[in-house]
Amino acid sequence: MADRSRPPSALRSFLGSQAAGGLILMAAAALALLAANSPVAPAYFGALHSYVGPLSLSHWINDGLMAVFFLLVGLEIKREVLDGQLSSWNRRILPGVAALGGMVVPALIFLAFNGGDAATARGWAIPSATDIAFALGVLSLLGNRVPTSLKVFLTALAIIDDLGAVVIIALFYTSDLAILYLALAGLVVAMLFALNRFGVVRLLPYLCLGALLWFLVLQSGVHATLAGVALALTVPLRQVRGSPDDMVHSPLHKLEHALHGWVTFLIVPVFGFANAGVSFVGLSPAVLTDHLTLGVAFGLLVGKLVGVFGSAYLVIRLNWADMPAGASTLQLLGVSLLCGIGFTMSLFIGLLAFAADPLLQEEVKIGILAGSLLAGILGWSTLRIARREERSAAAA
Repeated sequence: MADRSRPPSALRSFLGSQAAGGLILMAAAALALLAANSPVAPAYFGALHSYVGPLSLSHWINDGLMAVFFLLVGLEIKREVLDGQLSSWNRRILPGVAALGGMVVPALIFLAFNGGDAATARGWAIPSATDIAFALGVLSLLGNRVPTSLKVFLTALAIIDDLGAVVIIALFYTSDLAILYLALAGLVVAMLFALNRFGVVRLLPYLCLGALLWFLVLQSGVHATLAGVALALTVPLRQVRGSPDDMVHSPLHKLEHALHGWVTFLIVPVFGFANAGVSFVGLSPAVLTDHLTLGVAFGLLVGKLVGVFGSAYLVIRLNWADMPAGASTLQLLGVSLLCGIGFTMSLFIGLLAFAADPLLQEEVKIGILAGSLLAGILGWSTLRIARREERSAAAA
């Protein structure tokens, strides 16, 4: 009998919508490239740099809308660690070790290309991120050729990966601090935790304080999107009793579900459209072989493959964890390749790393697009081959 005492796992509930969101994100990225290299390019770039109130449209998207994205990321991390696929060490070890390898190896490969250049070495974290929506979008093209266990593994890995990215942004991509605003932000966080501690389950007080927190963090020098993560950690996961079936969703669960469609189908595609546009007009072919472009591309394509697959395979061979149910080694290899699709978070870190240099941002975007495209094609092809080999072996 199904356990009705807890809501269904967010990982399983949203695999379908994440995949659909990935396909929309692909379309948004393609449309951005088309706009940036067409007669509407001046209007495209001009709109992004036009001001709406105190911030440009680009800043509203990257600092404002993406704060909602990070709020959802924080909610998913908290939920899955406390009550989902990452709630025990047995469940955490395989995606956890794979995610760690998938962050360290790409950074090392990036530094192998850029370690001697202080101007570009700052971007070491760019290839360390996996875009779960994009990766699941590619998986959706394969239908039932891929076991659900591998989709859950990929999603759990990406959530841990996002947690690592949040820590990296907080520690390494924070500008000069305004102590007063930072102290006031800390006070608001304390108030949010107090609401949780005293059993407040209405979402409105959390959201109102969260909006104030975003403003204070924006002024403090810490990137404003981290306010979303801080807010997420304070939203209660406890269940609220008293409905006709004796259970309604927790505040965290309700907020997560309310945000998921907006983030997946609007916010992330808008971010992709605003940031994936690279103009190839007058672009020198030398950019394709520049050490920054190559470091990002090879970090995503080779680094993620070696880091994720190598770490996961080692853990399985040491009997510290089992292979995902129904999956083969070749399928694990294919999913590891898909981890090299680093679009959304890689773009975001690239914008932070080279905020003052648009030319370096363009090189980063080219590296991300090239590495992610190759990783997606090779991952998709590997998974198709793995399925055919599995059928041939069954027939024999």
